[in-house]
Amino acid sequence: MIQRFDVGQRMSEMSIFNGIIHLAGQVAEDGNQDMAGQMHQVLNAIDSLLGRAGSYKGKILMAQIYLADISDFSAMNAIWDSWVVPGQTPPRATVQAKLAKPEWKVEIVITAAL
Repeated sequence: MIQRFDVGQRMSEMSIFNGIIHLAGQVAEDGNQDMAGQMHQVLNAIDSLLGRAGSYKGKILMAQIYLADISDFSAMNAIWDSWVVPGQTPPRATVQAKLAKPEWKVEIVITAAL
């Protein structure tokens, strides 16, 4: 059975199937923040969704990070490195991409285990 959370017309915020959690791309609620501010918002949203599912960041299987400007890579990594669980860092890809709104600096897609 597939569980879907926060189902909207276009997408769901999260789904769970066979013990695997799939999060929609998480972006900052306040696009006026700098990279650090947006990263904190995005990571808090990830923590919240994983918690609702009964999981946590130590069970992340894969992270896909999209940066509007790859020059923010170091600033993003500084926040990421302080957030991930030491010894449980997930596989990850980071690319530069044109995001859906020009004020967004980062979007993160997560797959995790229950």
